[in-house]
Amino acid sequence: MGPDEYSRGVDHLVRHEPRTAWGGHRRLRRAPKLLEQAVGVLVADRPATADAILAPPAPLQPIDLTDEAAVAEVLDLAVRVGEVVLASGTGVIDTATQVRFVAATYGLARCDVDVTYDSIRVWVHRGPRLPPAGTMRVVRFRSHDFTRLAAADRLTRRIRDHVLSPADARAELDAIVAAPHPYPRWVATLGWSLMAAAIAALLGADLLVTAISFITTGAIDRTNRTLNQYGLPFFFQHVVGGFIAATPAVVLATFAEPLGLGVDATLIVAAGITVLLSGLALVGSVQDAITGAPITAAARMLELVMMTGGIIAGIALALRLGVTVGATVPAIDLVSGRDITDLPVKIIAGAAASAAFALACYAERRALTAAALGGAAGTICFLFVQYLGFGPIISSGVAATLVGLAGGLMARRAMTPPLVVAVAGITPLLPGLKVYRGLSALLNDELALGFDHLFAAFGVGCALAAGVTLGEWFDRTLRRPRILSRFGSLRKPVVVLRKPVILRKPVALRKRRPHATGPKPPAAPGQSVSDVRDLRTRSVGMQRNR
Repeated sequence: MGPDEYSRGVDHLVRHEPRTAWGGHRRLRRAPKLLEQAVGVLVADRPATADAILAPPAPLQPIDLTDEAAVAEVLDLAVRVGEVVLASGTGVIDTATQVRFVAATYGLARCDVDVTYDSIRVWVHRGPRLPPAGTMRVVRFRSHDFTRLAAADRLTRRIRDHVLSPADARAELDAIVAAPHPYPRWVATLGWSLMAAAIAALLGADLLVTAISFITTGAIDRTNRTLNQYGLPFFFQHVVGGFIAATPAVVLATFAEPLGLGVDATLIVAAGITVLLSGLALVGSVQDAITGAPITAAARMLELVMMTGGIIAGIALALRLGVTVGATVPAIDLVSGRDITDLPVKIIAGAAASAAFALACYAERRALTAAALGGAAGTICFLFVQYLGFGPIISSGVAATLVGLAGGLMARRAMTPPLVVAVAGITPLLPGLKVYRGLSALLNDELALGFDHLFAAFGVGCALAAGVTLGEWFDRTLRRPRILSRFGSLRKPVVVLRKPVILRKPVALRKRRPHATGPKPPAAPGQSVSDVRDLRTRSVGMQRNR
């Protein structure tokens, strides 16, 4: 038997089950095992950020702690990775864990990481005889670039799995930061416009209102982009966006009755508000408040309130100007519009809104499908929970929990951070219509009704963010990788040597030994590698990292 045949025989014995006594495979008994392996490939064996970045079993590439340059290089790499994920909307706790993991991979395990709203500070203790080393990074720009976030997440995996040197990891990170957006800018504008049209369709708008919402949102995006080039603060950009969103609604409401058009112009404003609110850090602010980062949560919530105030101010200005010139202001429609009538259309609209938001935030192509599925799941859950008699706040919380859970599971398959799927999935559920109803009631001196709608909108927003956080917690707890679910933490594998496998040679080539009492046994023609004792493979032992 040649060496190649010997190797193929060993591989066959290791990879396949032993045959039964009657020579057949145990196919029926292998079916549940194959199903479990298939599920493992889909979820458990493709861990994403939702599984939490755990400390490595040991310094994968330890550096010399006395080398100031090497320590500074690792700290700079860790803090720059944290800058990318924090600028993309990741929460404080997840950002700090990511920074701590990168540092610990290269031997800087004793790190203190302090992440605030716009800065990251890292200190590392190098022992009693060496002074501590530290660095700081200020996050000056924030943008929802989901491609960059996914690339940083994959870089963290490569640091963990492929033992990249600090220089190589830094070079890859520089390439990630300097890379242009994967789509042209007009594609992002198209995404925002499609999102507004889908939101209008989800709320029950007809074709005319959907088309006007599409055009209006495109005008908002191009105008704010031009103003951003001149350095106008974001608050005033949202004022301009709110004004542009309300102006077509006032014009349509004015000419609808003379032209005999039975349209609901308020849905144009609601779609515009939803688009403007979707870019704000709602999930991050509530997640920081829940997970124990109150300072950063307060800063993000203040920014959210200020930007929402800018939107309301722009809409109020447009409505007041309309009343001044004698135009018709869109009336308040207290009918929700989110019921199970036209269910297929609303499901498609919810999926399209989520996918369009992910496209507008430069998500990768494989993440668009995951975002669409998350939006469809959230829309179905919201509509049916509300149909059962629950209020919008509870319905939004339950739907967001499902989106957060599904986001982590689907993100493992799409190799995309769950934040992408979660934020895109709750986009169709943002309370744009409630914000407009509350504002319109306040302008008409209906204070009780106005504050009721505004507080309801705030409650829906908090329920969405809290539901996403709870869904990700369920995902990390219930569907962690198999190795983590069994042992609780990542452990260092220990290779257990198997006993050498001795394959029998064919009887024709085997040396015959003299028989003690009788004739020699007859040869068994056709005896080959498959005629071997049952091979029992040992599991790879795991021991806790010390």
